[in-house]
Amino acid sequence: MAADIVGYSRLIEADEGGTLGAMRGLRAEVSDPLIAEHKGRIVKLMGDGAIVEFASVVDAVRAAVAIQKALAGRQASVPSTRRIVFRIGINLGDVVVEGDDLLGDGVNVAARLEQLCPPGGVLISGTAFDQMRGKLDLPLDDAGEQRVKNISRPVRTYLVRLTGVKPRWSLRLRRFRHRLPIAAAIALLLLAAGGALWWIQSGGTVYAKPSLAVLPFTNLGGDEPTGRLADGITEDIITDLARYRDLDVIARNSTSVYAGKPVDVRQVGNDLKVRYVLEGSIQRQGEQIRITAQLVDARTGAHIWSERFDRPARDLFSVQTEIADQVTSQIIGSKVIDQAENAASRRSRPQDLSAYEIVLLAEEEMQKATQESQIKAIGLLNQAAEMDPRLARAWADLAWAHDLLNGFVTGAEAAEEENKALSAAERAVALDPNDAGAHDVLGHVLGNLGKVKRAEAEFERAMQLNPGSAGILTHYAGWGSTFGQPERGADAADRAIRLNPKYPVWAGNFFRYAYFMAGRSKDALRIVEAQPLENLTRFGWANRAMIYAATGDSERAHAAAKDALSKYPDITIEGMINDPALTETERKKLLETMRAAGFPPCETLTELKKAAKPIRLPECGSLTQ
Repeated sequence: MAADIVGYSRLIEADEGGTLGAMRGLRAEVSDPLIAEHKGRIVKLMGDGAIVEFASVVDAVRAAVAIQKALAGRQASVPSTRRIVFRIGINLGDVVVEGDDLLGDGVNVAARLEQLCPPGGVLISGTAFDQMRGKLDLPLDDAGEQRVKNISRPVRTYLVRLTGVKPRWSLRLRRFRHRLPIAAAIALLLLAAGGALWWIQSGGTVYAKPSLAVLPFTNLGGDEPTGRLADGITEDIITDLARYRDLDVIARNSTSVYAGKPVDVRQVGNDLKVRYVLEGSIQRQGEQIRITAQLVDARTGAHIWSERFDRPARDLFSVQTEIADQVTSQIIGSKVIDQAENAASRRSRPQDLSAYEIVLLAEEEMQKATQESQIKAIGLLNQAAEMDPRLARAWADLAWAHDLLNGFVTGAEAAEEENKALSAAERAVALDPNDAGAHDVLGHVLGNLGKVKRAEAEFERAMQLNPGSAGILTHYAGWGSTFGQPERGADAADRAIRLNPKYPVWAGNFFRYAYFMAGRSKDALRIVEAQPLENLTRFGWANRAMIYAATGDSERAHAAAKDALSKYPDITIEGMINDPALTETERKKLLETMRAAGFPPCETLTELKKAAKPIRLPECGSLTQ
């Protein structure tokens, strides 16, 4: 809230002592008590004005209305030339905290609204209006969009009608003095309806579920540790929201592109095909944090809900859960969320903020996908687990890091890393049986070890706990055919891509294989042709040729097989089909398409005999040769 006195200089010039005395009296008896009653905090006094902070828009507007009415009542007998009259502007927006002061656009807009406000009035911004709508029984008049100094975008404004009588003045430039004829109004309605029909018929997508994108939270402090916290809370809110079956949540990969950029939420909604956008900020000072969050309707830009959380740093994790719960209730209604499931699926939270920050550092290293970065990540995660032994997330990440490191080593060292991955994944599940991510990594590690039935059970539990996780759906997509459900794997790929349209390169490996095994060769081809060749694994190079063969393009299939063999000369059909984790259906698919692509059929006897139950092709002779 920004407030100032109308004609302050004139009043002081006419009677300085009397004006200052009247101001002190009104502050002590009217404005200060009403601000305190409505949980406000006076940030600064500026002679003829004040900046006041409130925890909610509703409190701010109630206080402003009460102040204006009380001032008018107290000064009814005072001559109009001597009355002290306030203008009040109210805005909802992010601010920067410096000591006890507040800075930033959130404050600037409030101050500009106060300057536009009529004497004795209360003018509020569109963001404040969206939040208080339906919560206060006050008549409001649309005062139009205003251009204000140093703010690039127009600000929607609304005037509180304190007397209940519609005012004669308007902030709008009245270019049209007559009402639209009825025929013209009907024509506009028909045009709007026709436009909506055209949008649907021309390929616009309508989703049955509410959909949401969480934009990267802004680091107002600018320092690197708070930046990691901002990234971490963004990811965790996405994870918390994704557990609701009645809500589609876009994955972080697809929203991270908006980090640090000014965005139009309506454009975000159009880009990602979502109805809602959640945005926010985080600021830390010592052991205190301030988190703001606001939910916006991406179709209109209207604010649906917003809140600010000032808490000790140790309460960071309860705040992010509270944000997720409030957003979900705003979008899909609390009646849809089964309270028992809500409680059962809530993930445990770390007890030590420092351990959590170390986990975030380790995750940065893991994303680099090098042998050195995995070794460094493992060291950090072991440190985090030592600091907070019950932090399941640290153990789940440790399992992934050991699994990734396994890809860079061979022989006994590789087996050791896989065993460490299994041990860490099982520890994560034991610590938090309701952590979907822990079950996800355990399922993946078990699958790699050939323990397919247990792997399938872990993936089922992960998807039960968090059915909207793009990451879990991505991993399952790659394993669906191994579990004997290739169509379900392809469906999981569809949903994962829907939730994460800007998916990371590695995810294409899972999607490509899922579509290939489900017989959706064109979809598999679309994925593989979008993958950079340098990101293809050994199997990826072979699978590329198989996909061309499955589409009937023998020329490109043979060329792709030649490319694969130039990089990996030891690729053979027998070498591929002897993977112990493959089902008979998978073996048949690989055999048919590798033959069609022209891969050499026979593996060396030395390598083939390493398989528990080696499969030999007829043209390759017997196993005893």
